[in-house]
Amino acid sequence: MDITGQSGLTLIDWLIVVTYASSTIGLGYYFSRRQRSTSEYFVGSGAMNPLLVGISLFATLLSTISYLSMPGETIAKGPVATVANLCSYPIAFLVVSGLFLHLYMRQRVTSAYELLEERLGLGIRLLGSVLFITMRLVWMSLLVYIAAKAMTTMLGVGDEWIPLVVLVTGFVSVIYTSLGGLGAVVITDFLQFTLLFGGAWLVIGLVTYELGGFSWFPTTWQPTWDAQPLFSFDPRMRVTVLGTILSASLWQICTAGGDQVSVQRFMATRDARAAKKAYLTQMGAGTLVAFTLVLVGFALLGYFQQRPDELAGLSLTTDGDRIFPRFVAFHLPPGVTGLVVSAMFAAAMSSIDSGVNSITAVIMTDFLDRFGLKPKTEKGHVRSAQILALTVGAIVVVGSTFIGQVPGNFTAMTQRTTNLLVTPIFGLFFFAMFVPFARAAGVIVGTIYGVTTAVLVAFSGSFYEVIAAGTGLDTTAISFQWISPAALGANLCAGLVACRFMKPEDSRQQILLKMAVCLIPLLALAGLILGYPWIDNAPAP
Repeated sequence: MDITGQSGLTLIDWLIVVTYASSTIGLGYYFSRRQRSTSEYFVGSGAMNPLLVGISLFATLLSTISYLSMPGETIAKGPVATVANLCSYPIAFLVVSGLFLHLYMRQRVTSAYELLEERLGLGIRLLGSVLFITMRLVWMSLLVYIAAKAMTTMLGVGDEWIPLVVLVTGFVSVIYTSLGGLGAVVITDFLQFTLLFGGAWLVIGLVTYELGGFSWFPTTWQPTWDAQPLFSFDPRMRVTVLGTILSASLWQICTAGGDQVSVQRFMATRDARAAKKAYLTQMGAGTLVAFTLVLVGFALLGYFQQRPDELAGLSLTTDGDRIFPRFVAFHLPPGVTGLVVSAMFAAAMSSIDSGVNSITAVIMTDFLDRFGLKPKTEKGHVRSAQILALTVGAIVVVGSTFIGQVPGNFTAMTQRTTNLLVTPIFGLFFFAMFVPFARAAGVIVGTIYGVTTAVLVAFSGSFYEVIAAGTGLDTTAISFQWISPAALGANLCAGLVACRFMKPEDSRQQILLKMAVCLIPLLALAGLILGYPWIDNAPAP
């Protein structure tokens, strides 16, 4: 394969990408020489700059998924999903800063799930840890798959190259993360944010220059976009404004209130005031970049509408996720392409590094340290954390090979995978902090309801196809924007009822019997979710 011709990337572009990757590994090595304890490795000794922490938190949660899915969604489906998402930021900030940060910052912990043990016992702490590890492994597998998918588009090669690209991306990320710990993660996240933001504006600037102005900005609803109303009573409507605001607000709140990636960043700051400043920085950066990525989608849509012959067989309706990476590889000047490609990999690595570091912190703290399996010396403890980080990275690389089986564009794939466990994890913290009569068995019942509901809604289309095979009935899936609201509602309602049903004096046999009774309505709930399309077989709007 000719890397200077067929792919659209010139030698100078490849040099920029390689230089960037090498620099991040060097930075990780630099921080590794300064590590003296696992506290420094996982939370930077709790005195990091809140602005850097906020940028790091934003860069972690944005990732290549958002960097590619926001423009792709805007091009093929419309801007509602991204624009309405911005409305969730002030809602999430008020809730998180007002309810959670002060509670969390009173206790300096390495793993967020340490907070669960004091109130609900060791079993709930371990449940939270397992759910988090599972969620982040799936999330990282998804983002490296999306990054690799974009790279194959830029290289002009087939999907058979995805495993190799995944291996390279994962290798670089895991190496500097395992060496440098959270200090290296936060610094490289800031550099990656700069590249990501600058790359997006380079694309906007070039399209504006090529078209001689802002004719690319849409003034009417485009023919490639879906119907995206304010609200719809049909849960199969893919995107609505109010549905998106609700779903996005819950995701922001649940992620900040129960995800180790977020809580670990808050713990890296000095106090609650600094943590609030870090979270405000994350919200501000998120607003700025989301707005920018919508403009990228507008710019690319307008460009290819005026120059459809340059699409090379791609469709603005069905290939929205592939438009951005193709433009980067084949339409940017040499050197600029290398910077934007580096930005894409930067977005992927900023999420991998944080995910690996957070999972390592949870495994070390909640399992090895908790059960007295840690090395005897602090140096050995740090070395074990580094080896564990490498192992986690290897699992992610292998797991990414299965992500291609999830249906939908990048936005739908993200919602159908990463949203499955976000609200159930948050539910554990909700019961621990705000429900005085919470019982571990009742919380477990609520978690089962939440996870089951999320899976049923997320993959309802696949279930419907099996149920309705050969009947001619409609098999349209429930929209992914209802995953979080439905899962959280089922989790909290079932958990509250179960906790009231349980008594402190119950024997083990009574608890098991009551748990079984509480789980019986789950069958009715599953039937309600799966039975919706049988009520009205008309196609969804």
